[in-house]
Amino acid sequence: MKVRDVMSKDVQVARPGDTVQEVASRMASGDFGFMPVADGDTLIGTITDRDLTIRALAQGASASAPVVEYITRDPHTARADDDLKTVLDAMGSKQIRRLPVLDKDSRLVGVVSLGDLSTRVKEKYAGEALEDISRT
Repeated sequence: MKVRDVMSKDVQVARPGDTVQEVASRMASGDFGFMPVADGDTLIGTITDRDLTIRALAQGASASAPVVEYITRDPHTARADDDLKTVLDAMGSKQIRRLPVLDKDSRLVGVVSLGDLSTRVKEKYAGEALEDISRT
């Protein structure tokens, strides 16, 4: 199984010029706490709700400050064609819950999260088990 099989493709992406307030509002309305930050389809970093709280607000940042000032640059990433088990092992050993996913040309194509893995992998194996049962 490959990362592309379980990743979320419809991902909210922050842009370098987005403000802290804009990104926080999008996170709140979408009920998520992680966004890749990209210039076009080139990943430049990630931002989390924790980054906004600890790096920005706790340090007195203005709500109109550009979010790019508070991003994590050069984040760990996965490739769409990576083996899922390898990525899962890496996420576990590095204690990472979400990874931006890049294609072979290093373009941002999605995000893989532990939630995606737990939900979609269970669905796949449940489907495979049902197929096996149906064949017998």
